[in-house]
Amino acid sequence: MTTAITSPSGRTLHLRATRQTTPREDDNAKQIRIKRKKEQRLAENREHLKNANIQAFLKAIADAEGGGYDFKYGAVKGKKKDPWRFTDYSTHPGPGRDGVTTASGMYQINKATWQDHGERRMGLKDFTPETQDLIAVSMLSGLGITDKIKDGDIEAGVSQASKLWAALPEGPGKAGRHNQPYVEFKRFAAAYKDAGGTTK
Repeated sequence: MTTAITSPSGRTLHLRATRQTTPREDDNAKQIRIKRKKEQRLAENREHLKNANIQAFLKAIADAEGGGYDFKYGAVKGKKKDPWRFTDYSTHPGPGRDGVTTASGMYQINKATWQDHGERRMGLKDFTPETQDLIAVSMLSGLGITDKIKDGDIEAGVSQASKLWAALPEGPGKAGRHNQPYVEFKRFAAAYKDAGGTTK
């Protein structure tokens, strides 16, 4: 490759840089790549969900949030003929008692989180109990704490998880991050151990 040329005026011009272009990915290849990535994330989260400490951690989150798989915002445990329960798991149930808040299910997952973690990241379109569990695991994975929870480091786990779940404390002797009611770490740890979780 020539690195210098002579201009019509007689000046020598030197090549200083080259620019390379990346071939554009066609739409079909892009769709296949995205589909594979979603399938991989789904498989990884299903694998995380098999771990006893992850399961116990999720149960402790559910205990703190006061959720149930069929709860919309406003549902109350033990209440008969509760109007804020749902039976259609084909999609996210939407707003609850106040007509605005969409926190729903066992982990009080709002509609935007369901769309992000469920549909966009894993290709899930329903709101079944399994999907709710997988979304909660995906949220933990997004925080980078699944390995810490598997190792029994629930203090580190709850500290990070409290960024997403308002009912969780930041850690032992600490309040929640949000201006909402929260459970004390002692209660969270007890619910975790009652569910079969182990600590370091």
